[in-house]
Amino acid sequence: MLMKISLQNLGKRFNREWIFRHFNYEFISGRSYAITGPNGSGKSTLLQVICGATTLSEGKVVFGKIKDEDFYKHISIAAPYLELVEEMTLSEFLKFHASLKKWLPTVTIKEIISVIELENSADKQIRYFSSGMKQRVKL
Repeated sequence: MLMKISLQNLGKRFNREWIFRHFNYEFISGRSYAITGPNGSGKSTLLQVICGATTLSEGKVVFGKIKDEDFYKHISIAAPYLELVEEMTLSEFLKFHASLKKWLPTVTIKEIISVIELENSADKQIRYFSSGMKQRVKL
């Protein structure tokens, strides 16, 4: 399925300072994009807005033919500053996210654990994972 994400007149501010404003762009699946800029320019904030992790101050994100209430089933973000629920085991964490995403039954939890090479840690609480293991879980 071809996915298109349209950013329409986006704006995000913290307190009285605009991080970005009047931003328009269109992302189309199958293409690669690089979001560049200096520290503090709003790159991470833009990605958080697109995936719904933070709210917009103005504008709209449109996910093509996907209903607004279903977009979360098709998009994710993995970033070093995002937290994992460390009290869960890896299997519990993936089962929870599988209930929110549409990628099951296309792929099983066991297959995901195998791909990220954490078979021996499936029943281990995430709090005991190394930082590298946590990054694999986020991805």
